[in-house]
Amino acid sequence: MGWFWADPVVDHGSKVPSASQASSSSACPVMHNASSVKPETSACPVMQDSSASSGSDGLNPLNNMPVFLSANKQQGQKLDLPTERTTSSIPKGDNTHENWEYPSPQQMYNAMLRKGKIDPNTGEEIPEDAVESMVQVHNFLNEGCWQEVLEWERPHTQQTQVEPKLLKFTGKPGQLTPRARYYGILSKLFPNHFEGDPPFDRHDWLVLRADPMSADPENPGYRKIRYVIDFYGGADDEDGMPTFHLDVRPALDNVTNARDRFRHYYQELKEKYNKD
Repeated sequence: MGWFWADPVVDHGSKVPSASQASSSSACPVMHNASSVKPETSACPVMQDSSASSGSDGLNPLNNMPVFLSANKQQGQKLDLPTERTTSSIPKGDNTHENWEYPSPQQMYNAMLRKGKIDPNTGEEIPEDAVESMVQVHNFLNEGCWQEVLEWERPHTQQTQVEPKLLKFTGKPGQLTPRARYYGILSKLFPNHFEGDPPFDRHDWLVLRADPMSADPENPGYRKIRYVIDFYGGADDEDGMPTFHLDVRPALDNVTNARDRFRHYYQELKEKYNKD
């Protein structure tokens, strides 16, 4: 998840596929707070290594991806993959009033080839005919992440009447969040009540929240809010299709975020018990 493509670097920055398009060769398990999201395909690339330093090797510091990744067909590539990019619903955290763009299937293929996820001679470990569906699911899940962020941000948006924006994001697949570690412990103590599988991936999204009192010189009128996203795979549904879950929440970096989390979870519990 998280493979947004920024335009050539600045100084700072869909339709769900059908089941017939699914490829089980590279399933990507992912989580939606307490609710499940059911995309109709299961392939999704999660392989970014965001440990690289900003700007090194031509990386965009906003997403730690190559700035100028070719959209040309590779030598030995058998299929012609689409080169058109899809614009997301997620506003960029700059002054361009534009939205982030997702990579085209050809760009995604080239990125995976560059990162060693595809053998140019055999096409393994990810088949060429799976890439297009992978991109569609990737886009679907990122849109789901943003909808969760918007839900968290709603009380602040109602006050300021200004929508939040996504400044940057970082993949941290090898770093478990405290909550993920806690759930892992609970799964061993209470295996009948907690799933034992750890998150498949983790992202940190840096969101700009409108705040007239903010003193941020780089983003006047906005405050940076770090969101943490744990990606899990859910059980197959009754039709045998995979479900995905996203655990999205503001990081406990400050008192404001802690208050937001308390208010959010209290409201969820209140609504749940009022229904019961």
